Amino acid sequence: MKHWLFDWGETIVVAFIMALIIRAFFLQVFWIPSSSMEPSLDIKDRIVVNKVTYHFRSPQRQEVIVFRQVAPEGSPKRDLIKRVMGLPGETLEIKAGVIYINGQAIEEKHPLNQDFADFGPLTIPSDSYFVMGDNRPASADSRYWGFLPKANVIGPAVLRIWPLNKLGLVP
Repeated sequence: MKHWLFDWGETIVVAFIMALIIRAFFLQVFWIPSSSMEPSLDIKDRIVVNKVTYHFRSPQRQEVIVFRQVAPEGSPKRDLIKRVMGLPGETLEIKAGVIYINGQAIEEKHPLNQDFADFGPLTIPSDSYFVMGDNRPASADSRYWGFLPKANVIGPAVLRIWPLNKLGLVP
């Protein structure tokens, strides 16, 4: 009886340690706290973020990423999710809701709640990104709080795991 109990205890401890290592260094589950990414992601959706990817490559335009909030010193920082729209060194401008990178309109290939506002032009610093929510009229993003420093990026959102009827890759 003791042998059986010890085996189960050992298995549970090893599984717990492995789960902590995986969460700390490889994959992490996040939940969507607001409507800023609708219609791509809904409030309370659960997504898996790959924390390793950006050790091998940089974020790409229109990729959905999770990052630490840009907040004033001493303020609590939350993890947020937005879509990368501008890359380091680019000039970004928004005219009537259309995003222009270095003077060229980009085609957005993801679900979007469009607004028709103007913004910029501005040049993105070499150590930063410009991120926006897919629900443009209801997203507090780089248009409001500025550039996202590379150091704040956690990783790309790769998989929606909840609700189960929407299980699949993040659009």
